[in-house]
Amino acid sequence: MNGLLAHCGAELMTRQNLLEIQTPPGTDTHKPIPHAHLVETVIQTLGFRNIEVTRDQYALTADGMRMFGIIEVNLTRDGVNFTIGLRNSHDKSFSLGMCAGWRTLVCDNLAFHSDFEALARKHTKNLVLDEVLGVAIDRVQRAFGMLGQKLDAWAGFSLSDKDAKVLIYDAFVGERLEAPKHLMRSVNDFYFEPKFEEFKPRTMLSLNNAFTSAFGLLDPVPMVRATASLAGYLETVN
Repeated sequence: MNGLLAHCGAELMTRQNLLEIQTPPGTDTHKPIPHAHLVETVIQTLGFRNIEVTRDQYALTADGMRMFGIIEVNLTRDGVNFTIGLRNSHDKSFSLGMCAGWRTLVCDNLAFHSDFEALARKHTKNLVLDEVLGVAIDRVQRAFGMLGQKLDAWAGFSLSDKDAKVLIYDAFVGERLEAPKHLMRSVNDFYFEPKFEEFKPRTMLSLNNAFTSAFGLLDPVPMVRATASLAGYLETVN
């Protein structure tokens, strides 16, 4: 599950729209980074490493002070796209942040979740953006490699129908997830009647997809909480 959620007043927009946003002057200790420049530098840094952007979307608060973004790249594994989450502020409300993975959620309520946190830096006058992003993207590349291995392992982890039902039951009735119990039926249906060919095999990867597909039926805040708790639950499966 990957996505950008704007439900607390921010407005969805394109990369081009970011060019219209003015950056306030800095101080002796705080140096705001223009939203458009940040995004441009991220995409350029990815390009230097032969990573292409296949989809990107952004959201801005009404005053233009806070920016949230999601960047999907051309790295996939077992039918899953890797994505980068991005956020930036001009008003010191949060640090420059980047997260990455195959379960990435960025929300204007400040929820910022993925498999890997690549960057969290304050907007100080000594911050050299090119250098900071170069290090962060290198970390993202390594993380994508490790996450790809995990996906391969999950795709090769076969589940009997009985085991899958036990895991679904335990997640909800055993309260192993921070998710409403009424979703148990939806998870069951998404797993045993998958809508996509790549998730028809009875594997851990398909089970993960069933959970995240069901979470997509929730409102933004509970969806973020459920998705965050899912990673910890599935990691306990032996």
